[in-house]
Amino acid sequence: MVVQFPAKKKGLRLFSLIKEIWREITFGVGMWGTLRPLVAALAAAVPFLFLGQHFNRNHRRAVDWTLLQIPLALTVILWVALWAYSIFDAWRDATKMVAGNK
Repeated sequence: MVVQFPAKKKGLRLFSLIKEIWREITFGVGMWGTLRPLVAALAAAVPFLFLGQHFNRNHRRAVDWTLLQIPLALTVILWVALWAYSIFDAWRDATKMVAGNK
């Protein structure tokens, strides 16, 4: 039995090295998987709309929080806390989606 291996090209090794470095930088989830949590957090940073939850397809949560902010608007501190938590929640849900846990 004879086993033959393909000849290695120098250009191919460089491409493989760059590909492996890119995979390590993006944690194996690609460019969109790396940026998805950031985009969700930036969308959630828009006040009053809870766009980060819509971006993560949690429409029910976004509607609930929209209705919840109406009475909380009377107490600015609680509204700001809900808004800040929505940014964190959007980032966390997007990270779970990328990791495949959701």
